[in-house]
Amino acid sequence: MSESKWSLREIGETIFGALAVAVCLVFSPLLRGWYNRWGATIHDQFRALPGDERTPDFVLGYTRAITIHAAPDQIWPWLAQIGQGKGGLYSYDHLENLIGCQIHNAQRIMPEYQQIQVGDVVRLGPKGYPLYKITLLTPGRAMLLTGADPKTENYAVVTDPMPETYLIYNWLLFLDPQSDGTTRLITRTRMAYNPGFGNWFMWRVLMEPINFVMERKMLLGIKQRAESLERQLHPALA
Repeated sequence: MSESKWSLREIGETIFGALAVAVCLVFSPLLRGWYNRWGATIHDQFRALPGDERTPDFVLGYTRAITIHAAPDQIWPWLAQIGQGKGGLYSYDHLENLIGCQIHNAQRIMPEYQQIQVGDVVRLGPKGYPLYKITLLTPGRAMLLTGADPKTENYAVVTDPMPETYLIYNWLLFLDPQSDGTTRLITRTRMAYNPGFGNWFMWRVLMEPINFVMERKMLLGIKQRAESLERQLHPALA
């Protein structure tokens, strides 16, 4: 059975995402300070967050945030089901699928993926593609994802000396309820790797701006889903 045709909205979003990636790649030296703290306040950027201690000597790091007009318990289910083969990544799925990621973004909460625990795998594509493992979990509040080896599905640990392939990649999703009833969704990425031109070019020049475009769309996608659910549950507040 053939896949359905793209809608005009999907075509427009995909073109916009591709153009955004191109712009951020080309103008990264000018835009880097902005996109690495997109949506984040000074407090967001410098506050201590769960998992910071796991990469004390990080090479690359960025903190981004968005305000969502919903309570944490309306947002957390979307985070719990994140990943390929589950709820998706809420980003530019058509761009992701151009490289075979097989991502399908859910528009509903999926009860079968809500019971998560430390050690669970969160995939960015089918087996063999990049993936994370949950290394810290406070349900309803925080989830720390650590990049793992696609072959062994084990994540790096700090050793001395560091192996040539050393890479530690931690990605935090953190919910911070506010006094006005909104919630701040804060993401923080911290990465450490061996120095060298190859690693610098891969992670700083290529992946950092691409990550911003995809993560920004993810944050907006989670906001849209959670606020839509909040309006359904409390129509009088809409």
